Amino acid sequence: MREIEFQEIVEKVAHLCMEANYRIGEDVLEALRKAREKEESPVGRYILDIIIKNNEIANKENMPICQDTGFAVFFVDVGEDVRVKGGSLRDAIFEGVRKGYREGYLRKSIVDDPVFDRKNTRDNTPPVIHWRIVPGDRIHIVFAPKGGGSENMSEVRMLTPAQGIEGVKNFVLERVERSGGNPCPPIVVGVGIGGTFEYAAILAKRAVLRPIGSKNPDPRYAEVEEELLERINKLGIGPMGLGGTVTALAVHIETFPCHIASLPCAVNIQCHAARHKEITI
Repeated sequence: MREIEFQEIVEKVAHLCMEANYRIGEDVLEALRKAREKEESPVGRYILDIIIKNNEIANKENMPICQDTGFAVFFVDVGEDVRVKGGSLRDAIFEGVRKGYREGYLRKSIVDDPVFDRKNTRDNTPPVIHWRIVPGDRIHIVFAPKGGGSENMSEVRMLTPAQGIEGVKNFVLERVERSGGNPCPPIVVGVGIGGTFEYAAILAKRAVLRPIGSKNPDPRYAEVEEELLERINKLGIGPMGLGGTVTALAVHIETFPCHIASLPCAVNIQCHAARHKEITI
């Protein structure tokens, strides 16, 4: 049984929190540059220039890409043959979030009660952690800070099997069109199909983490991804919702088996600041 020190996880999680908020992935930057070349609207090109410049400044100055530094969302794969020495893995992640958001001067955005008190927890905890037990003696941690503007535009819908893929397409397009400029386009659209009500939403959020430019391994779903991207970009929403030909950078679909009577579908929208970092310990 391999052991990992509690404090090592704290330090590495804190670093992930800062790095994800300071530095956008190269796949996202490249997609933004290509979007700038394709955008037909002068206003849209100007906005994309500002977005790209903003990312360059954030990277150079170690500053947040966006003032909304997000809900701390983690996807954690825990090996069956590893244990944390000196505390629990859950507590180490919590402490890493506290440390990273404090030392990185990242905005704390979490309130303790969703309806009545809504008092800020002052350290951006608790995070949301999605766990998986996997073979091996390593811990793989993906950190994805999720801003409120794009998360508010996400949705789960329980379709009927008879609605099929056309029902999925219509739902995705309707959700993006109703979102307009609220999620700060150009966006990445994650689509989860199958599973159950809650698992479809997790699939959609995982889909957002895929590298931009990657395709679903099933050619049928890869074709739907391309079709939806083309149709979304014809909606005319454009960068920051001010009109244009680039509304989305990518559409990613993830699927899972489902019940014979169900067709769950979730859309998770990610703003142009598509932030996430990962580490294997």
